[in-house]
Amino acid sequence: MRADRRSFMKAATLGAAAAVAAPYGFVKTINQAWGAQSWLKKGEPIKIGLLFSLSGGLAVPEEDSTLVMQYAIDEINKNGGIAGSPIEPVIVDAKSDFNVYSEKTKELILRNRVVAIFGCYTSASRKAILPTVMAQNHLLYYPTCYEGAECTQNTICTGPLANQHSRDLIPFMVEQFGKKVFFVGSNYVWPKESNKNAKVWLEKAGGELLGEEYIPLGSSEFGPVLNKIREAKPSFIFSTVVGASDIAFHKQFKQEGFKVDSMPIASLTTGEIETRAMGNEFGAGHFLSAPYFQGLDNPTNHKFVEGFLKSKYGKNGTTHYNMEETYLSAYVFKYGLEKAIAAGGIEAVTPRSIRDHSGGVRVEDAISPEGLVWIDDQNFNTWLKPKIGQCQADGSFKIVKASAEHVAPDPYSIYPDLGKCTADGLKAADGKVRKSVI
Repeated sequence: MRADRRSFMKAATLGAAAAVAAPYGFVKTINQAWGAQSWLKKGEPIKIGLLFSLSGGLAVPEEDSTLVMQYAIDEINKNGGIAGSPIEPVIVDAKSDFNVYSEKTKELILRNRVVAIFGCYTSASRKAILPTVMAQNHLLYYPTCYEGAECTQNTICTGPLANQHSRDLIPFMVEQFGKKVFFVGSNYVWPKESNKNAKVWLEKAGGELLGEEYIPLGSSEFGPVLNKIREAKPSFIFSTVVGASDIAFHKQFKQEGFKVDSMPIASLTTGEIETRAMGNEFGAGHFLSAPYFQGLDNPTNHKFVEGFLKSKYGKNGTTHYNMEETYLSAYVFKYGLEKAIAAGGIEAVTPRSIRDHSGGVRVEDAISPEGLVWIDDQNFNTWLKPKIGQCQADGSFKIVKASAEHVAPDPYSIYPDLGKCTADGLKAADGKVRKSVI
């Protein structure tokens, strides 16, 4: 007995010392073990992580994501917060470095103990942090477009999937400008997978792919690519170039003498913020597919644009699709968390329980600048109305096509044989379910 007691005391002492020495030691949630630490406590701030790049090549879109999240948090806090508790952001600069995204994700979850992370712009950065998010059964709000072909139980996405994005843009451009297309993208997973989808839509539209080129993420040298485009003579260019590279591509397109009226660029990323950064003359005449544009004419958007631009966060002088999708994610979080609290009390909330209560969450017209959207209760992506805009001389976008109905998100739209993304995982035709598929 005495030996057993000594062994027990020694083990307890070593365990306590290890907990102090390891600042990243994982503490189980309240409904996983007796005496475990809860993620939230009544009356205390609700901590969330903002993991975007404030420096480097991805800062052009991602700095605005950080700014608009702070704006949304202030807005929610001024209206009583969530269940009487204010939201407290932990802001991190990911420095456009995938290793930093991964490292800081661990810090946010294990040291800062945020209950959710809002972050990333590229799929490469998302895939860099997802293994940690899933290993800790945590929660990522990914507030931008992505390629699909993914089914995790730890992600909520408020941007469009490929079937809500390029499926309308490709046939529209073929009809308006011709069948011959040249693809240009940044060299990582989102452009390449997006182009697989675009090829399907192009074939169905009777188009012809003349060439497909990828440049390193962050590169600003497009001379060789533009030479190939000059030789190929496409009807239009389909671009999945992102960040600072996108700005360089549009500027060099014009500087090299290409004419937008005879060979426009159709993009999935070049919105108002990129146009402002490059200069309106370089964006004018080109096209973008997105669910949101600053010029949308509805009372909620007018209020959002005016309020944001007049706030201390509106320093960059414009709103755009990625900002609006990020803004929506703050309210999706609020409504999902409120449902989780109502179901079991605030101290029983876990990151996963927020996700599980977010299926079907709606952001109504009165809050959403793009109009009503809602979260799919199976794949936790967003039902929305796709739109196509053409950039004008003043940098604004004129809507040239808009869906009359909401389009369901379909992560596996070109891979139906792989199965269907459900709330529990990817369900194959034989009924077997694979969890956390990336």
